[in-house]
Amino acid sequence: MTDKKTHILVTGASRGIGKSILETLYGPSVSALGQSTTGQNGLIAANFADTGAAGGLWDSALEKLDGRIDVIVNNAGIFENNPIDSADADWLESWNATMQINLTAAAELCRLAVKHFQKRGAAGRIVNIASRAAYRGDSPEHWHYAASKGAMVAMTKTIARGYAAQEILAFAICPGFTMTGMAEEYLESRGGDKLLADIPLGRVAQPEEIAEMARWCAFDAPPSMTGAVLDANGASFVR
Repeated sequence: MTDKKTHILVTGASRGIGKSILETLYGPSVSALGQSTTGQNGLIAANFADTGAAGGLWDSALEKLDGRIDVIVNNAGIFENNPIDSADADWLESWNATMQINLTAAAELCRLAVKHFQKRGAAGRIVNIASRAAYRGDSPEHWHYAASKGAMVAMTKTIARGYAAQEILAFAICPGFTMTGMAEEYLESRGGDKLLADIPLGRVAQPEEIAEMARWCAFDAPPSMTGAVLDANGASFVR
């Protein structure tokens, strides 16, 4: 990056990993904005379930950041049960909603970011928060979640390969269980002790740990690392 302020947009910043990322990025050399569905606490409101929300967020962020974004962190996502014995229409609706919020909105923002970087002729970075599920899979109720995160990793690698020569870098971070609202509910519903026994570290990750990885990718990761996928799962899944 340059010696001027780095302008950063973080999605899903109202709680958990996204909130920690936004807090980690604050500093005298950074102007960072966050998104949430409701827009409370100074965040930009954008409901990714709605058509056009990603583009609207991008335009709002550009306006607030004087027409320049240097880094985007795609963290927004949902994690909802979708049993295979649900009614056909309900199962498909849940599948499509997860894909829209977890993948399509992120893809729209990645596309806008790449075009923005290209138009400015400037370096830029994309940091996508995926999941261990991209490689290990998830529960039988979460086909859609695993598929969305696997696709996010593939998208990140494709962006990295396609635009590295233009100094547009892309990284993916794949957390395992992280102590957020979504993970706490899942752990409780599945018997927390049994799931924790599958994590050699003996505990789930803390949001601050993932936030530090995102900060490093946004600022310090060497360009030759573009396309890298960073795991943070307490050795519960090693590749």
